[in-house]
Amino acid sequence: MDKKKVIFLCRGNSARSQMAEALLRKHSGDKFEVHSAGLEPTEIHPFTRKVIKEAGISLEGQRAKSLKEYLGRERFHYVIFVCGKVKKDCPATFPGVGESLFWDVEDPVDFEGTDKEKLAKFREVRDDVERRIKEWIAGLHL
Repeated sequence: MDKKKVIFLCRGNSARSQMAEALLRKHSGDKFEVHSAGLEPTEIHPFTRKVIKEAGISLEGQRAKSLKEYLGRERFHYVIFVCGKVKKDCPATFPGVGESLFWDVEDPVDFEGTDKEKLAKFREVRDDVERRIKEWIAGLHL
């Protein structure tokens, strides 16, 4: 059986989509080929790396990527938008996609507070993304 290809999209590819990429790999075994990208990619946020490491996952090999690296070059079974802004700004059609999903996930990068409060927000978002991934996988009956 061929692996289903999935791409997670968000604005900066620095937090939510990176978390989703890593968490889907963790929870789905080898059932998916997983990617992530952003409309305006930056660097992976240090708190993203920290909270994913706390979950026992390495982000080794992951980097912030632009959506442009994939458009017209890759075909995906699923594209999962992990924020409302991307849904509004992304193309209405995504060539080569079987199904599009929209998960309204809060951007922890935009959260203002102390470092301790920011880290807590990143953990909260990680847990939200992980819950969504587990529910989505369960619904696919793989």
